[in-house]
Amino acid sequence: MVRLRLRRVGAKKQPSYRVVAIDRESPRDGRALEVVGFYNPRTEPDTIELKEARVYHWLSVGAQPSEAVERLLKKMGTYDRYERFKAGEEVEALVAEYAEFAASRNVDPRTRRDDFVGKNKKAEKAAEEA
Repeated sequence: MVRLRLRRVGAKKQPSYRVVAIDRESPRDGRALEVVGFYNPRTEPDTIELKEARVYHWLSVGAQPSEAVERLLKKMGTYDRYERFKAGEEVEALVAEYAEFAASRNVDPRTRRDDFVGKNKKAEKAAEEA
């Protein structure tokens, strides 16, 4: 059975993930059938990029999303659009709607959460003392 799940990439203590279609019994970082997206939880807000048409394809042929991927799909509205895809709407219109939604999300490219004002108490205290 094929699953849509996360594959961890990134340096130690700096995780980011790829959303992949992979056989259920493969290891977490094993060879994937296809990379269908990217997820970085370290930006504000989280960076989520999906190849929505490919996600629809894998879901339509029976791939099951993991719990984490299911949360991401719901957060981005992909599940709602997939239901409309099953009902007969055109893929191009749905993908364009997703692109419009993704462009409206303002993602800060900084990936260290302690870079944000008010997040790093030690740095603020050191700056006040200096």
